[in-house]
Amino acid sequence: MQVKLNLVAVAALIAAGTASAQEVVVKIGHVGPTSGAIAHLGKDNENGARMAIDELNAKGVMIGGKKAKFELLAEDDGADPKQGTAAAQKLVDSKVNGVIGHLNSGTTIPASKIYFDAGIPQISPSATNPKYTRQGYKTAFRVVADDTQLGGTLGRYAVKELKGKTFAVIDDRTAYGQGVAEEFAKAVKASGGSIAEQQFTNDKATDFTAILTAIKAKKPDVVFFGGMDAVAGPMLRQMKQLGISAKFMGGDGICSGELPKLAAGSMADGQVVCAEAGGVEGAQKAGMDKFKDDFKKKFGADVQIYAPYVYDAVMVMADSMVKAGSADPAKYLPALAKANYKGVTGNITFDDKGDIKNGALTLFTYKGEKREQIAVVR
Repeated sequence: MQVKLNLVAVAALIAAGTASAQEVVVKIGHVGPTSGAIAHLGKDNENGARMAIDELNAKGVMIGGKKAKFELLAEDDGADPKQGTAAAQKLVDSKVNGVIGHLNSGTTIPASKIYFDAGIPQISPSATNPKYTRQGYKTAFRVVADDTQLGGTLGRYAVKELKGKTFAVIDDRTAYGQGVAEEFAKAVKASGGSIAEQQFTNDKATDFTAILTAIKAKKPDVVFFGGMDAVAGPMLRQMKQLGISAKFMGGDGICSGELPKLAAGSMADGQVVCAEAGGVEGAQKAGMDKFKDDFKKKFGADVQIYAPYVYDAVMVMADSMVKAGSADPAKYLPALAKANYKGVTGNITFDDKGDIKNGALTLFTYKGEKREQIAVVR
């Protein structure tokens, strides 16, 4: 009896060994701020990654003839560059096969050197500062348009469509905020508008009385803010208190579903115009709508901004591994550089810098505290 049981145990161990030999574990790192003022955006990103990982595992994806088991290693960088590099090193030490992140340009740029030195492919779903892909790191990719396109498009739109003549520009001194504000100001001047006032704050500020009082004296048609929604909300509240009724513009950092709550009823219909890096139109819209519905069912929350781009970033990385027949970073990196993937957010192909080709932007406004699409531009 004892012998028979031992034989059964040995058979089970052999079977388990055979099964594990036929399985490849793929570790995907994700980094975003899941604590702090913009934790709602970081969690949105992380959920986009979880959705992709769960779907890949449900599909039973094969890589090099073996069934792939995808694992998500999620880290919080608190939108802080030092914490971001520490999170990056932790993922490298954990021998991840690839990284999706970070959310902010200020954390993505310093972390990118750590991934490059380790030879690990990195796809940012949301960092828009051009510097990220201008460092010559062949491991760095992004699936959204950059600040040159984002700020430039908003600047031209402000002069040509909103008929703004005088502008005030504020930025939060982060890599993202400063970058998008500079591109906006450049495009305004090139389109014939004038910058009457330039001010700056920081990404944790809550009191803007001095800045806004200086701006009010210049009577601008448009106030542009380079920064995130957690700062833009209180700024809008204080603009209303001071009687500043100018249009308020910003990039994707302010263009969230949370902005009306953060502004606490101080936004007039059509007052805010923002742009999101990315966008779908026509037949692609049905796929995005389905994604948003599925996301809400899974997580009990609406998509904030970037979750679909995170989802696509995971999917294009996995697709490159399948095409290369390997999850080894050195082996699938060339396939990722040549990717041609039809995602929820549109077609994903990269140029020689790692930037998405023909990146779209979507312009939005808010009416009745709901975000409304104005147009998709390229």
